[in-house]
Amino acid sequence: MASILKKPLKLALIQLATGPDKAANLTRARSKVVEAAKAGASLIVLPECFNSPYGTQHFANYAETLEPSPPTAAQSPSFHALSAMAAETSTWIIGGSIPERAASVSASSSDATSSAPPSTTNQKNDAEPPKYHNTSLTFSPTGTLVATHRKVHLFDIDIPGKIRFRESEVLTAGNQLTIFDMPPWGRVAVAICYDIRFPELATIAARRGCFLLVYPGAFNTTTGPLHWSLQARARAVDNQTYVALCSPARDDAPDAYHAWGHSMVVDPNAEVLVEADESERIVYAECSGERIDEVRKGIPLYEQRRFDVYPDVSAVQVERK
Repeated sequence: MASILKKPLKLALIQLATGPDKAANLTRARSKVVEAAKAGASLIVLPECFNSPYGTQHFANYAETLEPSPPTAAQSPSFHALSAMAAETSTWIIGGSIPERAASVSASSSDATSSAPPSTTNQKNDAEPPKYHNTSLTFSPTGTLVATHRKVHLFDIDIPGKIRFRESEVLTAGNQLTIFDMPPWGRVAVAICYDIRFPELATIAARRGCFLLVYPGAFNTTTGPLHWSLQARARAVDNQTYVALCSPARDDAPDAYHAWGHSMVVDPNAEVLVEADESERIVYAECSGERIDEVRKGIPLYEQRRFDVYPDVSAVQVERK
């Protein structure tokens, strides 16, 4: 049986430090992408909310309009920056995520680089409130958009005495699994942060032939020590695939969201190949089809599942509302 990863792949995760200046964030991201490409990476991943600070108070301020696609440079400077990075470096780029303003909502300004919140002065009193998504864009080495993932599971948690966070106060969830073909290597799945806690997405992607599951994510200093590495290793061992988690670097300012960092790549046997600390850095890993084949031959889960006892979630037809 042919390997699901056709040739070795060098993967780079950019644990980027971001601030309130979107243009500066995009410039910094480009410099790191160029650095990773020069180091030989063919697939480069940026973190969740790589173009802005992370937080419900920031999503609307930094949101960009992505549809109809392609947007203008004024509607989405981040879209065009990512496309240009991919074309400049001839690499595949998973652009972490950015706040997206739904196409049905008119931008208040033609310049999406502004940090000012959208104006509502021209909206009718009975107009629907704006809708926003947490959205990941993937570009091919020609600079072509090949995949768009809108975060399916919103980060709504309340751990007494530690952290309360509700993305649903601002964001609208996506409703699709995201898989793209990456010739000549194979298939890759993309999801965002809290999506990793729901193993069904990973299971479906793996059974549809993905060799790599990529999660740009911003776990925090409460949930990160508890579950960041655990979730990555669990998704890897469940599905015998590579798993990559890409975090922002930690900002220790008192009023900032304190990301966990620790971007990592885990192999199909749940072994951590590389892990960052909390600071800005790039980490690299080599993925090979031989390793996937070795693990699956030794523990042949794909031949042992009992769909006469439980359903195959990858075969279930979903009726979207």
